[in-house]
Parts: sequence; C-alpha cells; structure tokens
Amino acid sequence: MAEIQPVNFDAPAGEQNAASDLALLKVLQQGREALMSEMSKVVVGQKEVVDQILMALFCRGHALIVGVPGLAKTLMVRTLARILDLSFNRVQFTPDLMPSDIVGTEVVEEDPATRKRSFRFLKGPIFANLILADEINRTPPKTQAALLEAMEERRVTAGGEGLELPNPFFVLATQNPIEQEGTYPLPEAQLDRFMFEIRIAYPTKQEEVEIVRTTTALRDTELKTVLTAAQVLEVQKVVRKIPVGEPVVKYAVDLACASRPNTPDAPDFVNQWVRWGAGPRASQFLILAAKARAAVRGNFAVAASDVEAVAPVVLRHRIVTNFHAESEGINSDEIVRRLLGHVAKP
Repeated sequence: MAEIQPVNFDAPAGEQNAASDLALLKVLQQGREALMSEMSKVVVGQKEVVDQILMALFCRGHALIVGVPGLAKTLMVRTLARILDLSFNRVQFTPDLMPSDIVGTEVVEEDPATRKRSFRFLKGPIFANLILADEINRTPPKTQAALLEAMEERRVTAGGEGLELPNPFFVLATQNPIEQEGTYPLPEAQLDRFMFEIRIAYPTKQEEVEIVRTTTALRDTELKTVLTAAQVLEVQKVVRKIPVGEPVVKYAVDLACASRPNTPDAPDFVNQWVRWGAGPRASQFLILAAKARAAVRGNFAVAASDVEAVAPVVLRHRIVTNFHAESEGINSDEIVRRLLGHVAKP
C-alpha cells in the first residue's frame, strides 16, 4: 500500500488554494483506497456501505444505517473511528434513556475550603467526533429529539451556556428493521435530518464463510491511521469547492421535484403511489453527495452519473408511499428506481 503524502495545512493561504486543493483530493483518493484496505482487515465485504459512510462524513452530514442484527454495523463504525483517528462514543438507545444521558447533566459541587456550592456540567457521550446511536428507534421521542437537535445545531445548551461539539462531528444512527413492537419510529420530518439512509444486506455465502473463518480464530489486528481529524476537516471544505455544471444541478432538482405528487413535474406513478415527496433538502444533499463521490474517486468535476449513484441513499427515506403502493408491494426504492428512469439525464 502506497504511503499517503501529507498536505502542508500551515502554508500561507496564497500558496494553498487551487494547488493545495488538488493535492488534498489526491490525498483523499489515496486515503479511500488505504481505508478500504484497512477496513478489510476487520470487516468482510460491505465496501459500498463504507463508501457511503465516507461520503456522508465528507459532506458534514449524518447517516442512518438500517440492517438486521449481526451485520457488523457497530464493528464497522468503531473500526472507522480508529482508522480516521477520531474520538468515538457508542450510545445504546433504550426505552428508559433520558436526554441528559446523551447530552450531559449539571451536578452540584462544594468547595472543601469555602464550602461554597456551584454547578458543574458533566459532558455526555455526545461530545465526541463520531457518535454511534445504536437502535435509535428504541428510545422515546424526547430523547431522539435531543440527539437530532445536537446533530443540527452542532452544539448543546447547559445552564444557559452554549457548548460547541467537537469538530468534525458525525452521527451514525442504526435502526433494526425487525421487532418493531414497542419501538418509536422516527417521524418523516426527523428522518429528513439524516443525509443518507444506508441499508446493509446479508453477506454473500462466500463472504459469510470468510466471516466465520476469521472471527472464530485467534488473531490480533493492527490498524493504521489513514486520515487525521484535521485532514477530514480540510476535505470537508474542499468537497464543497468541487464545481458542478448547471445541467447537473438541474438534474438533481428535477429528480426531487418529480417525487412530489400532484405537481406539474410528477409522473403518473408518483401521483398513484406517493403521499409525500422529497423536499428541497434532498436537492441540496444530492449535489453535496455527488461532489463527495466525485472527490473520493479523484475526479475534479461532478457528473450526472454521480447524482444518479447517490440518489437511492438520499431519496429513499424522503419519499413516503401511500396505501395503494403498500397494497401493491411498491416501496420507496422502487419509486426512486422509476424516477431515475423517468427523469432525463444530461
């Protein structure tokens, strides 16, 4: 594996700009390949899932991971934090979890000398670069809202004082699609806060053989740091600088608009099967995600194919189907597939 050459982030601004951005894109492309290599030491397969997680991270977004138990969701996120040298906390969401269990709480302290009492804020697990919100649908809406507010504002308020969360700050929430009894599904408006909904499928038979072989043997895996937190922050800035042509922007907007029933752009199948379509945030995330996809592949401009590739993970949780769709076995993924076939690509 080739060694990744560092970028001099301390150089004068005049010397950075375009040359430094190009160098950083090269670092990002090399880093993606190195990261995949390091991840493969621990996680078998799931390369597309890792790619999607990286894209969300480099866009300063958050992601929802949906998959049945035992598909290495927690292992994948913990390993990613180690490879990127990010602080990591895992919160297991339960029905009795309170907002203070996530954000933190104030405690009373007494000075032994003066006997004077004062409040001190004890930071909760949300004060880390990478947060794994495990089974977010198993905790009440009040606790879900505390996490989602911190995700949006990237700060928490304690005792009237605002506290900034670490930067970069990235939340990966998992959701179990089975055993829905006694759970609290996230409302559509809160699902919209997540940039991606990433779905993890069962491994192939060959991959499962490899999983069983490696996880039942005694081994000590050493992982190398691929990117630092400072480099991740610089990558997030560079991703937004990647140029996008007007036809590609229009294509992303056309996809989002076509998903909205009873509008001039809606095709017949949307009017028939969709109750609510994707909002303007979907158009923004389509372009941002397409920029990140182009960046991790070493491309210096966004193509319509990049928008097409990220459309399922951006749109699937923003399209709400109606009773007619459910009765005919049509889900949001099928709607997205038909939208991609309906909307003309530039």
